[in-house]
Amino acid sequence: MTRPPTAAQRRIIDAAEPVTGRLTGTEYQLAALVKRGLAFRHPRPPHDHFLTPAGHRIRETAPAPAPAAVAGVAVAETAPRETAGRDTTTGTGGVFAARVGGEEGAVTGPARTREVQSAWQGLLELRRMTNTDGATDRPCGWERTHLVQAAALALEAAGHRPAGAESTDTVDSADTADSAGTRAATRPGGGYRVRATPQPEAVAVREPDAEALRACGATLEETGWQVSEHTDPRTRERYLLASPRRA
Repeated sequence: MTRPPTAAQRRIIDAAEPVTGRLTGTEYQLAALVKRGLAFRHPRPPHDHFLTPAGHRIRETAPAPAPAAVAGVAVAETAPRETAGRDTTTGTGGVFAARVGGEEGAVTGPARTREVQSAWQGLLELRRMTNTDGATDRPCGWERTHLVQAAALALEAAGHRPAGAESTDTVDSADTADSAGTRAATRPGGGYRVRATPQPEAVAVREPDAEALRACGATLEETGWQVSEHTDPRTRERYLLASPRRA
């Protein structure tokens, strides 16, 4: 049976970026994970390290509880990773998150661009390692279970501008949502917004500028998504439905 990772290795695995599995640690720590088949070193500069599929599986399983050193002493449970509610869009040391549109306090600049490009290269490597034929031109299993983040990363990496916090109001209640699961009242500013939908394996992409919306669709098609354009029956606004291509 494969020996489980050490406590220190488990902390590094748990702290990996949720989108790409990019790791942070000393060269010695990362090399030890590579040796055990839990990480790989990207061949291109800056030669970041990322989780392998085996490393992702370990991260998705709860760590085994540590035995109490003394009878009657409770062992504190490991606090869950709080990534969903954190502001991870500033590029100032937080966990990386692709911008889906509507984030507050998001900053841009060279540091963010480098982060996004590194995350995209990591995702392409994940495609190569996890698609059975090694293909990088279509989404992998991780993207199919993280549709919104995956589509948003493809758009941001291609240079499309996400919507700011003030650009739209989005309504998600069941009695007001359209067939794509959201209804957006457009305000000045523009930019894309990626949202989940009730449809399996489909996300909705909205962008008030028609030309920019078509450009978003072209990017998603180029990165392995099937895209169709629709009209909101209530607002007459055009939007995209995108699903990861299987072949």
